[in-house]
Amino acid sequence: MSGARVDYISRTRELYAPIPPYQWADNRSRPVPWTPLVKPLPQCRVALASSGGIYRRDQPPFELHDDTTIRTIPTDTPAADLAVRHFGYPTADAERDPNCVFPLERMRELVAAATVGALAPTALTFMGGIYSQRRVHAELLPRVVDFLKPLQVDLFLLIPA
Repeated sequence: MSGARVDYISRTRELYAPIPPYQWADNRSRPVPWTPLVKPLPQCRVALASSGGIYRRDQPPFELHDDTTIRTIPTDTPAADLAVRHFGYPTADAERDPNCVFPLERMRELVAAATVGALAPTALTFMGGIYSQRRVHAELLPRVVDFLKPLQVDLFLLIPA
């Protein structure tokens, strides 16, 4: 890794300077919807997701402004077939090794070692730099839920970028 530090709040203020000030979401008073696992991890089926802007090279890249679309990626996809497009963090490391924001190969290793029971056949990615909280709730989250429901997973692992 390059060791470069990203001051996310300053970067966001700079990128969005031409529009009204960003209203940060403050969910600290809301209860955390924590649900304990009901079976051991080696028996669990896991869905993987990342907000790192990862996509397959045969898919359209993410837009760099408020893109609330998702990309689905078969979990047997080789890392060489993945690309990244995101404005909110330096992507050089993710371009060299997508596993740093989308640990697909690491998850396959955990399944092979029987640390995790199974990996869902398809993973989910999106571009996490979405300015509008309203659009996240109205557009992105329903897509994520619709993706997850038919997978019948025990655990949803979201890797933020």
